[in-house]
Amino acid sequence: MSAPRVVRMIGLPTDRNSSYKRGPAQAPAAIRAQLLSERGNAASESGLEIGAGISLEDAGDLPLTEVPEDDRLIEDAVAAALVAGRVPLCLGGDHSVTYPILRAMAREHGPVQILHFDAHPDLYDEFDGNRRSHASPFARVMEDGLAMRLVQVGIRTLNAHQRDQVQRFGVEVVSMIDFTPARVPALNGPLYVSIDLDGLDPAFAPGVSHPEPGGLSVRELLNVLAHQRAVLVGADVVELNPSMDINGMTAVVAAKLVKELLGRD
Repeated sequence: MSAPRVVRMIGLPTDRNSSYKRGPAQAPAAIRAQLLSERGNAASESGLEIGAGISLEDAGDLPLTEVPEDDRLIEDAVAAALVAGRVPLCLGGDHSVTYPILRAMAREHGPVQILHFDAHPDLYDEFDGNRRSHASPFARVMEDGLAMRLVQVGIRTLNAHQRDQVQRFGVEVVSMIDFTPARVPALNGPLYVSIDLDGLDPAFAPGVSHPEPGGLSVRELLNVLAHQRAVLVGADVVELNPSMDINGMTAVVAAKLVKELLGRD
């Protein structure tokens, strides 16, 4: 019998590549507070519980200092988790952190299959002159060949440039205009999940820097995750902005999503 998987949670407190409002650097602490809060319990919907079926190591937050070298710290921390046999689950931070995470993932697993939830495809070649913008991580990922397949769910801001990028990189977009969970393909492994909280409708997740009406419900997102049967090799939950939140609602949602990612058997 194989040993149970251990998930290593890594906080990435940075929003240096945010293009509009700062604030996601404060998110890891807010998510942890809700994950550990007595308002709920440790059980996921699968029946597995943190500490009883779910082995979780909290590595704390990386000492990021808003310099380009932060990318190396992120990549090295994820690589160390993988070498130790851990599944990295990263708490952003803005979405730019996904690129160095996936650099480390590809070193260990080769190109991965990515399931990406977002209002935005984040495929800009550059945004406001910044090629490491949180609006650009998946352009860098695809340029570097870090993904064998990229499926984006919840998209509702696809402009002409990003449509061109979708065609250039062969990205599969499941837009909100005709969304049903059944339209999202079941990916093969190794599977990486990236959840930008603005993929959810602002009614469910108001605490984001770029709220975009017409998005996913929490249940729709969870149903898509439940349809995925491939082995999860890593994940991130990004773009919570506590300064924009209402009564901590979005932090509660983020903690729920973390718990359900942890609860995948």
